[in-house]
Amino acid sequence: MNGWFLVNGPAGLLQIVSSNGEGWEHVSVTYNKKQRIPTWEDMCFVKDLFWREDETVVQYHPRKANYINNHECVLHLWKPLGVALPVPPKEMVL
Repeated sequence: MNGWFLVNGPAGLLQIVSSNGEGWEHVSVTYNKKQRIPTWEDMCFVKDLFWREDETVVQYHPRKANYINNHECVLHLWKPLGVALPVPPKEMVL
């Protein structure tokens, strides 16, 4: 799971960095030239590359005190190891 990848995504060349450590699997995603933020479609594409269809991963919006923005055009997906993430009832996710 650890590595740096250039992948043809739905709308262009994506730069992906993946890692696992300290109990987490993590993927960061940006366009190769970092000219814009990845779309929902891009993030779904990347999720499917790194995790199974039946796995839940999250994009966190941390509290302001913990917020770090090293580059405004990078988004992240996270999955804790060995812990089931709570999810809302399916009926609430429209």
